Amino acid sequence: MAEIDRGPSLSDLPSDRFEAILASISDGVFTVDLTGRITCFNRAAAAITGFSRAEAIGQPCHSIFRSDICQEACALRYTLRTGEPIVDLVVNIRPASGDEIPVSISTALFRNAAGEVVGGVETFRDLRQMEALRKEVEERYSFHDIVSKSPSMRRVLEILPTIAESESTVLITGESGTGKELVARSIHKLSPRSQGPLVAVNSSGIPDTLLEAELFGYEPGAFTGAARSKPGRFALAKGGTLFLDEIGDMSLPLQSKLLRVLQDGTYEALGGVRTLQADVRVVAATNRDLVEMIREGRFREDLFYRLNVFELKLPPLRERMEDIPPLVDRFLERLNAIRGRHVSGLSPYALRILMTHDFPGNVRELQNAIEHAFVLTRGSLIRAVDLPEALRPGGNAPAEEPQETLEDVERRFILSILVRNGYNRTAAAGVLGIHKSTLYRKIQRLGLVLPPEDGRTRRDEES
Repeated sequence: MAEIDRGPSLSDLPSDRFEAILASISDGVFTVDLTGRITCFNRAAAAITGFSRAEAIGQPCHSIFRSDICQEACALRYTLRTGEPIVDLVVNIRPASGDEIPVSISTALFRNAAGEVVGGVETFRDLRQMEALRKEVEERYSFHDIVSKSPSMRRVLEILPTIAESESTVLITGESGTGKELVARSIHKLSPRSQGPLVAVNSSGIPDTLLEAELFGYEPGAFTGAARSKPGRFALAKGGTLFLDEIGDMSLPLQSKLLRVLQDGTYEALGGVRTLQADVRVVAATNRDLVEMIREGRFREDLFYRLNVFELKLPPLRERMEDIPPLVDRFLERLNAIRGRHVSGLSPYALRILMTHDFPGNVRELQNAIEHAFVLTRGSLIRAVDLPEALRPGGNAPAEEPQETLEDVERRFILSILVRNGYNRTAAAGVLGIHKSTLYRKIQRLGLVLPPEDGRTRRDEES
């Protein structure tokens, strides 16, 4: 596009060479004269639109391209009128088959050898495959495909389908960023209520009156500005799941009203007199210690036991560092699908930085760091300099990364797991999610020198 817009470049070529170049381009390309009639139409344009070159040449572009903006806001007409290019505008076109196709279009002026504007050029890219992949990855990521090799997290995932099948309330606990909402979505997706809505409400930082109105709805005149009735989240979640995030931040008066819904399945809208039935499955989550809050009189004990029919404790990321590589792979898979790029992974030094960070923000912090690096990297590999400054040692990254191989990273990681487990090979293999014999082979291949006795042997002798 930019080459055409600069002036006498492609248009200086003999027509047969010009056509050959256009035919080799995988994106659809067509040119129009100043009246908007098609003067050139490449092979990809024919394949995407379903109109042959012979059918397209000489026709008004809107009769062949047939996008949803052709009549009212034609991109080529705008460029011809203003001289301003359009870049990567997503529109829908209706090809000869009649089915709509999402495409990304770019436009520019087309000049002759003398630099005079003789028409316009438009390129367009078929987005169907990218859209399908994006939707597939979003669906898979958003619900039940939670990545983990950690034994503590795997135990949660193993009982998740069984818990999801029930109608009982679930309490998900864990630090901020450990994936509590993702687990709640998984419960909903795997439950008999999966065809119903999943409605979420965050109790943190919302004033009591507003939160009560959000949960239970309100009637006209319930408070200043309430001119008409509005259904609450309990009503909106009918037949589905209500996810109450940060339940530990809810005030005691609201806790009492929530307890009534869980006990009786009934509630009243704010300012209302009718008793309404709640048809929802409640999943709650908190990063607080509710038992300690009960002792301090800040959380109702009876509500705690109503919520805590099943408790799922999510471990912090620093206790399952073995999950960092597969999580990084999943985040990159998702970003590549959504953004149409091909970032393959991290350099060994960048991975080493991630593996030595404590991640107080847990999985959310890791995800944000990978997205930050994904945007900044110019190649197919994320390097240390692409990571957020807060993660890099001293806030800096060397111009030349230390020459460390993936084998070096693996050696350091496996050794850290062994040390953490007192050199107990069986326990370390369990943490790594591999068989003990596989761990022995890795120890030999990586040249790790370990104490002759592991933690289990010493404990047996002490006993």
